[in-house]
Amino acid sequence: MISFEELRQKADEVRDIDLITLISHFGSRNLKDKAKWHLSQGIISINGSKFINWSSGTGGGGVIDLAMHLQKLRFKDAVLWLDKNFSACKHAYPQAHPVKHTLKLPQKEDKRLPQVVQYLTNKRYIPGKFLQNLINSNKLYADIRANAVFLLLGKKKRVVGAELRGTRNKQWRGMAKGSHKNDGCFYIIGKKTTKMVLCESAIDAISFFVLNPEYTVISTAGVTANPAWLQNFIKNDCEIYCGFDADKTGDAMAKKMAKLHPSIKRLRPPKHDWNDVLRASFL
Repeated sequence: MISFEELRQKADEVRDIDLITLISHFGSRNLKDKAKWHLSQGIISINGSKFINWSSGTGGGGVIDLAMHLQKLRFKDAVLWLDKNFSACKHAYPQAHPVKHTLKLPQKEDKRLPQVVQYLTNKRYIPGKFLQNLINSNKLYADIRANAVFLLLGKKKRVVGAELRGTRNKQWRGMAKGSHKNDGCFYIIGKKTTKMVLCESAIDAISFFVLNPEYTVISTAGVTANPAWLQNFIKNDCEIYCGFDADKTGDAMAKKMAKLHPSIKRLRPPKHDWNDVLRASFL
């Protein structure tokens, strides 16, 4: 059985596999639109490290997400499958130092902000006053495609990345190119700063905060059992809860997190995720 550290190392290695290399294994490219691919799973567009399945209205970012989507695999199985089948496609020469890609944030477009706010209030039931606080503090803005952009902040509030959430008819989520999730996160400081909850996304973190403003909320920007910055909070004797989604993946990663960090307790949403809980509170 593979250990967690071995799995994390393999995951870091397979992330170098190009999405085009992977998707070429499953289908053919559209002759008129080179960014689109025809697969049995649907019509999929590739844009750098991001993808969207137009047939199912779902998308994501990174080769592991794409493998999970195409093969219907869990994170661990997707990493091992990529390592087995595409190991030759990882960077050919060993690198003495890991390459950090330059962060490229989406262009800010204030004209699109009303659409983003409308989506987050009408579809996600997040009260306007909370959104306005995030906008005023420069943690949330709209890009030229009307995506909601949630900034990841590192030391001294330096911007190190961004979570992106589509607000149009097609569901889509991803990360800004060059985001460094190990260097920071999206967060909101609560009334009791030593009590905090880790959520899978910025929207879930905001939703939990609306319901429980005494907690500090942090988004891990995806399911991960051991974010690099987590140890800093543990050392400061913070009371930490894992609020990952109430599904197999969320439960499995929460269990791994508790194994790595026994002081962290599970706080399972009574519905699938914390945004579902928030929306139910208004019904």
